[in-house]
Amino acid sequence: MASHRRPKQPSRTRVTVLTTVAAAAVALSAQAANAAPSAKPNKDEVKTKVDDLYQQAEKATEKYNGAKEKQDKLEKEISALQDKVARGQEDLNQLRDGIGTMASAQYRTGSIDPSVQLFLSSNPDDFLDKASTLDQLSGQQVEALKKIQKKQRELAQERQEASDKLKDLASTRTELGKKKKEVQGKLAEAQKLLLTLTAQERAALQEEQNRASRASERAALDTSTGSAGASVGTASGRAASAYAAAQSRIGSPYVYGASGPSSFDCSGLTSWAFAQAGMSIPRTSEAQANAGTRIYSQSDLKVGDLVIFYGDQHHVGFYAGNGQVLHAPRTGTFVRYESINNMPFQFGVRI
Repeated sequence: MASHRRPKQPSRTRVTVLTTVAAAAVALSAQAANAAPSAKPNKDEVKTKVDDLYQQAEKATEKYNGAKEKQDKLEKEISALQDKVARGQEDLNQLRDGIGTMASAQYRTGSIDPSVQLFLSSNPDDFLDKASTLDQLSGQQVEALKKIQKKQRELAQERQEASDKLKDLASTRTELGKKKKEVQGKLAEAQKLLLTLTAQERAALQEEQNRASRASERAALDTSTGSAGASVGTASGRAASAYAAAQSRIGSPYVYGASGPSSFDCSGLTSWAFAQAGMSIPRTSEAQANAGTRIYSQSDLKVGDLVIFYGDQHHVGFYAGNGQVLHAPRTGTFVRYESINNMPFQFGVRI
């Protein structure tokens, strides 16, 4: 006869643990169900974030331009110094050859050439000061030794200057690399944000920009009167020529670090345009802000004046009349007209 045993009941502890786990699972499920899904940013929010990233990229671009300009200047200075040192070394060798000829002549007569003692002396300057008073040195020898002494000092200074500039150049190149990486990072982040939009939304943003640009162009081309009804003048002949050169590049793409002739960043456009007018101005917007007379009232601006934007002066364009500027705005855009009020105006600069 089979035995019927009563099934073993789960322990009180085990029941409590299972109940707690189940309750926790239910609570987590409820939280997940009630949590609002992460909202996708809309077109305007994306535009705001992208514009901010472009501003950061442009700030870094102007720092990059400054470092690049400094690098180019240092490279030229170092090259000139190295050439100067090489020529100085040749001159020194010739002076030493002359002393050697004197030494050979005195050696043949059995005398000890003081110039040889100079080179063997632990303190050549002190020896020269003493030896120059001695009758054993001829006037010709004293003069030759003084020339050698002077040339040695000059070469030492030039070599030290070249060495210092080489160190500065290495530091500048490091800074240049950092700024380039920063610009590229900001642009990549902006592009990633734009890709969260649909093709239709991106097209709508582009069309908004195009409409604004066309409106600004119409306003700029009608410069018979200013926004306040005052006559709009034109800056100096050079500035007018520079402005005309910039107009010839309308439609050229913005590329950070570019200064023409087929692509530009903001200060690249203005510096290139003035170069076409036969005038050299600094490369960066911050330096261009100090390149002429400042005009603090928009009503006093003339066509062809430079216009500086933002507190840190990281953007520059040409005043185009009727409250418009002609500039290279940012990555993804082209040289175009735009309202002066689209950016925080600081002052104009009349070159």
